[in-house]
Amino acid sequence: MRIVIAAWLVALCAIAGEPEWPSFRGPSSNPSATNANLPEKWSTTTNIEWSAEIPGLGWSSPIVAGKNVFLTTVTTEGKAKQPQKGTTYSNDYVAELQKQGLQEKELIEKLKERDFELPDEVSLHYFLYSVDLESGKINWKREFYTGKPPGGRHRKNSFSSETPVTDGKRVYVYINNLGAFAYDFEGKQVWTTRTEAFPTILDFGTGSSPILVNDLVVFVNDTEKEQFIAALDKSTGKQVWRTNRSIHVKGADRQTGWSTPYVWKHKERTEIVTVGPGAAISYDLEGKELWRLGGMSPMPVPSPFAYDGLLYLNGGTGKGLAAVKPGASGDLTTPDGAAMHGHVAWSQPKAGTYLPTELAYDGGLYVLTHTGVLTRFDAKTGVQSYKTRVGEGGDFTSSLWGYNGKVFCINEEGRTYVVKAGEKYELVATNDLGEMALATPAMIADRLILRTDKHLWSIRNTSVKKAR
Repeated sequence: MRIVIAAWLVALCAIAGEPEWPSFRGPSSNPSATNANLPEKWSTTTNIEWSAEIPGLGWSSPIVAGKNVFLTTVTTEGKAKQPQKGTTYSNDYVAELQKQGLQEKELIEKLKERDFELPDEVSLHYFLYSVDLESGKINWKREFYTGKPPGGRHRKNSFSSETPVTDGKRVYVYINNLGAFAYDFEGKQVWTTRTEAFPTILDFGTGSSPILVNDLVVFVNDTEKEQFIAALDKSTGKQVWRTNRSIHVKGADRQTGWSTPYVWKHKERTEIVTVGPGAAISYDLEGKELWRLGGMSPMPVPSPFAYDGLLYLNGGTGKGLAAVKPGASGDLTTPDGAAMHGHVAWSQPKAGTYLPTELAYDGGLYVLTHTGVLTRFDAKTGVQSYKTRVGEGGDFTSSLWGYNGKVFCINEEGRTYVVKAGEKYELVATNDLGEMALATPAMIADRLILRTDKHLWSIRNTSVKKAR
């Protein structure tokens, strides 16, 4: 009897201890999991527990608390410009227009007409959805904003690309340049705080997600006019502090960022780490700068995170990767050719990526370019293990994720390449959902919750579900 009770308690603790997925890239901002029953193979007809159709367009990633899956979307009155895969299509289009003898001003107008949605062209409905984790049924949806958007978007982006965040009691939505909105789990709006509308580069749109730290909702707004980080009281929505980021890239005419901040908790303190145009900057919980490291892209997208005692910074396309030790202060930037600062454990020049955020898993740092080149570095030393094109390639935006000794890379066509973790590249499976994918999935117990263009999917080993 004691053995039975002990086994029951262990099982109960295991269930109760399953981590939730409260924010973009999960509880550690490094999407990985340890549940051995998580699926490694799937298709539209294999290992699909349920799928829910989500109308409109939104590239926010799903988050999970309790039995609720939260995500946002935007519907358009009339016809919306549909998303475009890849990043090279504009170059081909420009070449075609140039053959027609069009001048620069005419080229820009043609590109805007094809690729951008501007505020005076659309009327929108912004929604927060709660989806039941067990069944995929819609619990509720709430419209939190209606009307013209505060800025435009490139058709590769969406008007709701920012991922919500939850503390297990409320869910907090933040849309850069629009505002923050808090809801309880029954769908009741608790508060609303509108924010200023600042222009993004060429109306590309926004994407930096909010984070929670203690009783604060923190967000970064890096735009062409101003860059700042701010904190709201999560109970009331009132601003607690706001700090001018004072970062400008010399010689660059672009100052917009899409990187999500990260709460770095280590033995010495808790910091809020950001990657902005030109520099990574860390702040204390009152918004005071602790340290900074230059050399970041003027248009950063990948987000910072920590793993096994080191903080990883992705400088963006054409820039470097850096691993930072805890306890830094001041400016960590050193001149080209000089020795690294003592708090920089290692760096890899020009190893940064444009869109996907890298993954630290099983001792390796896996870095994927938007064109499908996968590189593995030793997470502690920065030594490169391999560099190769993953699978059949394609275009990539979503973060990588890992479990069961595998690394997963989903391309924009919804095809996931499953790579064996380790110092040698080995492709072990390819899974296809046949729909465009730019969001990063959530992992809850033995479920993979993945968003594509039209659907939210619960992917789960059929044998595991039947066993229960």
